[in-house]
Formats: sequence, structure tokens, C-alpha cells
Amino acid sequence: MASQDITPVGRDSAKVSLLYDPKFRGYIFQAVVVLAIAGLGYWIVDNTIANLQRARLATGFGFLDGRSGFDISSSPYLAYTSDSTYLQALWVGILNTLTVAVVGIVTATIIGFIIGIGRLSHNWLIRKICTVYVEVFRNIPPLLVIFFWYLGVLSVLPQARQSIALPLNMYLNNRGFFFPAPVFGEGAGLAGVGLLVGIAGTFFVRRWAYKRQMATGQQFPVGWTSLGLIIGLPLLALAIKGFPLSFDYPVLGAFNLRGGAQIGPEFMSLYLALSFYTAAFIAEIVRAGIRGVGKGQSEASHALGLRAGPTTRLVVVPQAMRIIIPPLTSQYLNLTKNSSLAVAIGYPDLVAVGGTILNQTGRSIEVVAIFMVVYLSLSVLTSLFMNWFNAKMALVER
Repeated sequence: MASQDITPVGRDSAKVSLLYDPKFRGYIFQAVVVLAIAGLGYWIVDNTIANLQRARLATGFGFLDGRSGFDISSSPYLAYTSDSTYLQALWVGILNTLTVAVVGIVTATIIGFIIGIGRLSHNWLIRKICTVYVEVFRNIPPLLVIFFWYLGVLSVLPQARQSIALPLNMYLNNRGFFFPAPVFGEGAGLAGVGLLVGIAGTFFVRRWAYKRQMATGQQFPVGWTSLGLIIGLPLLALAIKGFPLSFDYPVLGAFNLRGGAQIGPEFMSLYLALSFYTAAFIAEIVRAGIRGVGKGQSEASHALGLRAGPTTRLVVVPQAMRIIIPPLTSQYLNLTKNSSLAVAIGYPDLVAVGGTILNQTGRSIEVVAIFMVVYLSLSVLTSLFMNWFNAKMALVER
């Protein structure tokens, strides 16, 4: 009797299993969404091509080989003139965007960690100063912060004749920051090889020190060793070659500074604004990550005799990093995309250079497509690196 009751139920369930199977329905929904997106994309492309043909507008990226005909104020990496092509101009804009993004991310991370830890300080004055910093910058649009640095700070600096003299033959005025420029002689390339060897040596030393500490509990001075490798090996390479390195110092003239290297006020304004603005958000992420670490961890380290500084550096922050890294990635992406605000102060980033090309050629679709591809690529690369770093910091279950 039992077998007679089970058989029809099994047959009925086999007939309707696909309709009520969540996995099967998931595949169906995904297929429908993919087809819908593909259809929408096809309609957009077909409609765009039809409109361009109707308006008799040329399409394609062949215009990138044409002569640009405009100058770019800041091109530190590529030799660029008005006779260069549009493609070279775009490369200048891309490299300028990368420069702002990289140095801004590093500076914002350092400031953000300092402010975030300062907000948890037992010192009342430090805690309140950090709180005011966070609340001020988080509630001001980034464009206003850029204008503050550009119009309210750097533009009111003295003129070139009254430049502010800084140590090591450096000067600061409303035209930017001037500093000695290194001039490399024959054989100076060996210093670059020494730097690469120092970085590789630092990597292997850190791995060896970590394994040694896990096995014996003894710490190794990784920081000082890494500093010695990264700085000492290039200096040793220069010493072997007889120090083929000199400096071109800026000289204060009657109306301007001659020689040396210069960082313009546009770059400084954008760099400082994005760094200080993003640091306020990073500070809150750091504070939340530290708060997410159990209080018992600090109490246990204090019971072992560790003071507040080593406790924060060796116990709390390493555990908080697992909470900090995911939202930190979003702030890095925001800083990179906010660099497009450089067009407001005339810094030649990708958007500013691309906008000039668009106005001259009228190739709006192509230029906007380049914008999308470049920013998408930067975002994906940043996300991949941060995901790898997050996996390295994740807890490993035993």
C-alpha cells in the first residue's frame, strides 16, 4: 500500500519540478534579462547609426590621427606640441588623470587613517579637531573645495618676485611650487635597476619575516630593512657610477623663476582638494572599522603589557582592515572619477583635453565613448587590485 501511495506523487512532482525549481527559474530570468539588454543595445546602436547617416555626419576614430592644433599646459610625461595628434593629446590627458588619482589616493589614505584614529583619541582637543574636519569636508561639494584651494589659497600667494623661500632651494608663489629638477647623467639608469631590486628584496624580506614570526614569535625590523633596501641600493648604484646625478635649481629672477621643475597651481588645487575631501570619508570608514573590532582585543593586549600605540598598530588595525577595505574601494573609485572636475580650473585631465577635441572635431559619440572606456578600465583595475588585497587580508579558516 505504501508503494501505491508514493508512485503517483512522484510522477506529479516530476511533471512540475522544472516550473518550481528555483535554479531553473533563475536561468530563465537571466536569459530573459540578457536578451532584453541585447535587444536594447541593438536598438540604441541601430538608431544612432541611422540618425548619423540621416544627418550626414562622419563616424569612426580616424580623426585621432589628425593634428591637434592646441597646446596643453601640463605634459610632464610626453613630449607634446600643437603639431601632435589628437591621440597623443588624449594620452597626455589620461596620464594627467592617472597622476592625480594615484597621488590623491595615497595622500587621502594617509590623512584619512590619521583623522579616523584621531577621532577615537582620548585627548579631547585632538578628538574634536578631527570631528570638525570630518563634518566640514563631508558636507561641502568637492567642486567648492577645489575652488577654495585654487581661488582662496593658491591665488592669494605672493607673486614670483616675492616668492616664499622654502628649504632646499624650493619656492612657493601664485604660479605654483618650484623645486630642484634632477638631471641624470650617463650610467644613472643603474639606480633604477637598484630601486627595482630593492622593491623585490623588500617583498621577499617581508614574506620571510612573516614566516619567521609565525614559527618563532620573533619580530624582524621589516620597516627599517625595507627602507634601507629601497633607498640604499639606488644610492649604492649611483656611488658605483660616480654619482652621475646633478640638480637644476630654480633661480629667482626679476619677474619669474628660471630653471628647476614646477608644479602648477591647477594640479596642486585639484590634488589637495580631492585628497582632503576624500580623506574625510575614509576617516569615517577607518573609525567604523576600528569600532567593529571587539573591545576584548584591546583589553587582552593591554593585559599582555602592550601600550596604546602598539596595540592600535599591531592588534586593532590589522583586524579592522577586513572591515575597512571593501568601502575603501568605493572612495578610491570616487576620487578617480571626481578628478574630472579639473575642467573647472583648467587642469588638462582626460575630460578637459577630450572636451577640446570634441569642440574641434564634433565627434561627440567617439569622444564620450573614450571617456567611458577609460574610466571604466580604471575602475575595474582598481576594484580588481582591492579585491585581491581584501582576499589577502581575509581570515583563513582552519
